[in-house]
Amino acid sequence: MSQNPPALRPDLAPRARISEAPRPGQPTIGMVSLGCPKALVDSERILTRLRAEGYAIAPDYQGADAVIVNTCGFLDSAKAESLEAIGEALRENGRVIVTGCLGAEPEYITGAHPKVMAVTGPHQYEQVLDAVHIAVPPQPDPFIDLLPASGVRLTPRHYSYLKISEGCNHKCKFCIIPDMRGKLQSRPAHAVLREAEKLVDAGVRELLVISQDTSAYGVDIRHASERGHRAHITDLARELGALGAWVRLHYVYPYPHVRDLIPLMAAPSANGGRVLPYLDIPFQHAHPEVLRRMARPAAAAKTLDEIVRWRSDCPDITLRSTFIVGYPGETEAEFQTLLDWLDEAQLDRVGCFQYENVKGARSNALPDHVPADVKQDRWDRFMQKAQAISEAKLAAKVGQTLQVIVDEVDADGATTRTWADAPEIDGNLFIDEGFEGLKPGDILSVVVEEAGEYDLWGRPV
Repeated sequence: MSQNPPALRPDLAPRARISEAPRPGQPTIGMVSLGCPKALVDSERILTRLRAEGYAIAPDYQGADAVIVNTCGFLDSAKAESLEAIGEALRENGRVIVTGCLGAEPEYITGAHPKVMAVTGPHQYEQVLDAVHIAVPPQPDPFIDLLPASGVRLTPRHYSYLKISEGCNHKCKFCIIPDMRGKLQSRPAHAVLREAEKLVDAGVRELLVISQDTSAYGVDIRHASERGHRAHITDLARELGALGAWVRLHYVYPYPHVRDLIPLMAAPSANGGRVLPYLDIPFQHAHPEVLRRMARPAAAAKTLDEIVRWRSDCPDITLRSTFIVGYPGETEAEFQTLLDWLDEAQLDRVGCFQYENVKGARSNALPDHVPADVKQDRWDRFMQKAQAISEAKLAAKVGQTLQVIVDEVDADGATTRTWADAPEIDGNLFIDEGFEGLKPGDILSVVVEEAGEYDLWGRPV
């Protein structure tokens, strides 16, 4: 599970939209947000609620009356990072409230840091607010403390994560997300669209759709229609794509109905918005026996057929995925099957993790755990192949004209992303000539002049 980089930590982030100075006597709260983008959305919701109650949001430890640490608890390495962040907040501020996935294990947290003021679990918004009220009583001024319509955001102004559901119905043996966050709970489609419209009205140019299982959206509510909008990912994607912004889909499982999304990706809407030709699909492995031990659908061969079909219907589609190497029982032959599958699939963007035991996961009890040195060797070999595929695919883009969105501009140039690049996890396209006048959120056409292993360089048309 990837962690937010330092640039997205509110106590370290100049890009976060926390700019107003607190009024005299106004209570202030700091936030450290760890974990995946779904946790970042939770942090934004907490801060939005607090801002509406009259709290100011502090950009650093010293300016905060208390600090909330939103933790990740998916892997042991993430738990260690969360404990480190809690310790840092205690040292720098001393008044710390813990929430998030690791909050589902309060004794684990208090055992390491007994001085924390409160511990709450994932998406327990009311409990977090109650803890803040006790630690720092609110003092709202209804004539001054006005909340922007878009709420508090921890991402740059031009893109935003849009969470469409919570929880997951899968029972993967290596994962404890359903235990921490529960079964699938889809938001009504009209509520998602209303939030998306507000974001676009506030200047957002790219909506990043997230959930634990995006393609299952609406299954739990039987794809109900309410206020003229149906809770189905195809319908939702079509309506989001008509708002005038880029729409990027993350965490899409390859169910058969995913093929209905591909035509939406092949053509932009009349107002410039579009469902981007980009699918983020967590395949995890390719060998059927490993997938069976993971308790995941063992249909890697059929997945290759689907990939061929997707590319036939939308030649520009970018496919991103994540994989686990060194899963208990993984043999060298099974790992070689994964490498061979990767050769055939030719995925555009690939991430890989070495298997870790997670407290409470059923995979811990599986036999034949893979030694650490073997896991490292397989990770190295996997990433070497993935890097070679990425380098070849990017080299083929030299000379092409691509649309990009600008993320940052400084004295040396502009950092942008193509349709094929999600923020923080994929590559960039850098412009070091002709960038004068560009600003974050601009969308423009660029000729690719140079390619590396993961990044591109180009000039505006």
